Amino acid sequence: MMSIVTDSPAAVVGYDAFVTVRWSDMDAFQHINHARMVTLLEEARIDWLLSEGSENSSLITSAFIADIHVRYRGQLRHSDSPLRVTMWIAKHRAVDFTIGYEVRGARTPITDPPAVTATTQMAVADVDAQRLRRITATEREYLARWSRT
Repeated sequence: MMSIVTDSPAAVVGYDAFVTVRWSDMDAFQHINHARMVTLLEEARIDWLLSEGSENSSLITSAFIADIHVRYRGQLRHSDSPLRVTMWIAKHRAVDFTIGYEVRGARTPITDPPAVTATTQMAVADVDAQRLRRITATEREYLARWSRT
């Protein structure tokens, strides 16, 4: 997996992770299986959130998925590997944040429509106390830097 920051017309702010499609990610119709797509999004998200070192690792170790939506607009196959997953912060609030995704084959121009769009709402928690916690000032700063709003 490799990552770069994108500054293109289609994604003014965004982090690009390139995720390799495995043969086992395919379904009987030779498309990427839905459950596997969710896993590929997770791999990209972890790459992004750890891209600046351990400073923001709390967004992985204390965040959990509260909601996820995946919309398929086109087909993706093994031959489209690696997938270019462009991510940004769609919104953030006191205890949660939402990541937006656009997924394309790596050779597909960034100006072409994505094959998959998705959002993941992540809530942060105090793991020991088993309850939601507020996003810290450092975390908020990181999230704001990746916001498209």
